[in-house]
Amino acid sequence: MEPLTWAVQAVGLFTVTNIDDVIVLSLFYARGAGVPGTTTRILGGQYLGFGAILAAAVLVALGARSFLPEEVIPYFGLIPLVLGVLAAWRAWRAWRDDDDDDDKVSGKALSVPTIAAVTFANGGDNIGVYVPVFATVGTGGIVAYSIVFLALVAVLVVAARYVATRKPIAEVLERWEQVLFPVVLIGLGIVILVEGGAFGL
Repeated sequence: MEPLTWAVQAVGLFTVTNIDDVIVLSLFYARGAGVPGTTTRILGGQYLGFGAILAAAVLVALGARSFLPEEVIPYFGLIPLVLGVLAAWRAWRAWRDDDDDDDKVSGKALSVPTIAAVTFANGGDNIGVYVPVFATVGTGGIVAYSIVFLALVAVLVVAARYVATRKPIAEVLERWEQVLFPVVLIGLGIVILVEGGAFGL
């Protein structure tokens, strides 16, 4: 009965800690609209980023607290903040240059490392939630939770794709993606930094 309990709890824990990723992933879908391999890149980046979150949580739960000191986690906010500022800079340059090709809001190639970095930074608080759970369920529980979590990553990507391709949402994303993408990343970075008390905030 214990594995079933772990599985149910894992589904609930994953949903609560990752539901906000649907918004970010939807923006990635809007950014890569029409480019072959967009879903593959998003899936790869999400697995890479979440895999790092999971590995860090497991290591800390098993006693390797020096691997990722708790006070370092809030500074993950710098990752989406910097990426958001870069995206805003590129959008401003495209607007200033009035280049029709660069000004298109769709058809931008996505980078797996960028998606992974944003996923990892956005999941910094997940590590703090997962560690005490992993520390109490033992090795069997950690394995069960990890299997469920990794299966649900694909579900999360599918959900984001579904949201991004609904016509009313897709139209909004297509029109405003170039503004929303940097704004969401910068906002995400600031929230992570402030909530974690980075730089004495």
